[in-house]
Amino acid sequence: MEAILSIEFTAYVALAVLLYAIRQATNLSNRYIPIVAVVLGVAFSILENSAFTFDVFIEGIKYALYGIGSVAGVKYALEKGGDQ
Repeated sequence: MEAILSIEFTAYVALAVLLYAIRQATNLSNRYIPIVAVVLGVAFSILENSAFTFDVFIEGIKYALYGIGSVAGVKYALEKGGDQ
């Protein structure tokens, strides 16, 4: 249970919610969402670690990929749930 409530999991969820909100509010094209996710993920990672290193950059990329995957998974689940 401690792993679920960790700061890393919170970052993934927060980034996913933020990406979903940005996509819904601005009608941003799907091809720009990954770029926005990478920028936000790296920015959050820099704020979290108070430094910018290669490891921090990779962690930001990881946040972005998990955030994009979460948004896509929720979107797919909502679309499939509405069809039935």
